[in-house]
Amino acid sequence: MIAIPAPYNFLARFYRLSLISILANIMVPLAGLVDTAFLGHLADIRHLAGVILASILFDYLYRVQKFLRSSTNAMTAQATGLGDQKAALLVLLRSGFIALALSLGFLVFQYPLQKLGFAVLSGSAAVEASGIDYFYARIWGAPAVLLNFVLIGWFAGRERNGVVLLMAILGNGSNVLLDYLMITRWGWESAGAGLATAISQYLALFLGLIAVAVSINWQDLRQAIAQFWDWRAIQEIVLLKSNILVRFLVMMSTYAIFTNLSSTMGTTNLAQNGLLLQLVMLSQFTVQGVGLTTQTLTGNFKSKGETERLVPLLIVAFATTTPIALIFSLGALFFPDAVFGFLTNHAEINATITEYTLWLLPILVTSAISFMLEGYFIGLKEGKILRNSVLISFGLGFLPLAIAAWQLQNNHLLWLSFLSYMVSLSITLGLQLPRSLGQFKNQPQLPVESF
Repeated sequence: MIAIPAPYNFLARFYRLSLISILANIMVPLAGLVDTAFLGHLADIRHLAGVILASILFDYLYRVQKFLRSSTNAMTAQATGLGDQKAALLVLLRSGFIALALSLGFLVFQYPLQKLGFAVLSGSAAVEASGIDYFYARIWGAPAVLLNFVLIGWFAGRERNGVVLLMAILGNGSNVLLDYLMITRWGWESAGAGLATAISQYLALFLGLIAVAVSINWQDLRQAIAQFWDWRAIQEIVLLKSNILVRFLVMMSTYAIFTNLSSTMGTTNLAQNGLLLQLVMLSQFTVQGVGLTTQTLTGNFKSKGETERLVPLLIVAFATTTPIALIFSLGALFFPDAVFGFLTNHAEINATITEYTLWLLPILVTSAISFMLEGYFIGLKEGKILRNSVLISFGLGFLPLAIAAWQLQNNHLLWLSFLSYMVSLSITLGLQLPRSLGQFKNQPQLPVESF
């Protein structure tokens, strides 16, 4: 039996939730890596480059919408901490309504979205044609994607991460299988990759809805439906979601500008940077699994008045995610042939990609720090702090160096701009941490417990 301070007695709970969240989260970029591997081994590189280019649009249309997951998670965690199941159901219903409305808008306006997107993006005619095929196939998965974000946030906020894992296994596992059939066996190339992703999202949604149906109290649901149109509550939800939306929008704009500027330096540079970003995404999705747990426990601790656990929670989160970032960056640095050889067999890409792998180490470490801070502030529903931090980091940290990289056509300078964004984000969020923690310092402490 080891006596430990009570503020740290959440460790088993933290690692149980984090492990499941990591497994669920990591399947998304792993499926993306498999997509890339299938396309990267086709004879014509334009299909790989086209999907990388088109993915910029989906970064805006889909990954930006992860504000639905984060905000739903924060509100559900606080409602669950208070034991208010009806409030948790209201979060699900209202967030689901917003997600459905947004996704239907994407479907209705898919043609102008495609035209606008590819008017801004840079690529050869052949690359753009392949990207457009991918776009029109994948866009039909929009309702499933956005509703899945809501369901994932809701289940994670209730600490039902096992459901999240099952949804990820079904969705991403089926995506890999359908990629094989549609790309390799049937020769549908980029359109097959898009359609496979869309179908797999609906399979995950079907499983998530079943899990909701068997886990809720139907009497609470009827009462929640009757209170759905509370405009003041909806306004609060929209305000939180809008601030977190800015965070995701700015983050995706950074990725989009980075990728688009890569394309101005040639197809090979575009493909190289796209492959490196896949590894960045893999690390960040893994770290975000811990970040999702940090969001959940922060909201839960705050609602229960257990705020003396917040500093220990941050310490544990940082100590967990930094080694994860180091493993990914050092793996790419010391075993480049194994890593990049899996993704593509094009010699012109693999020959020089190792020139840029050194950038992964500082980028992934600072990403881990900033994502944990973001998870903390989202859990507190401090959307304004997130909004201001990403805007400052984008305007002062990223954009000036990115413009210089474009003018000089220097890929190393482009990677420096990406690193500068992450460093700026860590600093601006970190400066807000003392003030945030200071508001809880006079609250009573828990006694020491034994285990």
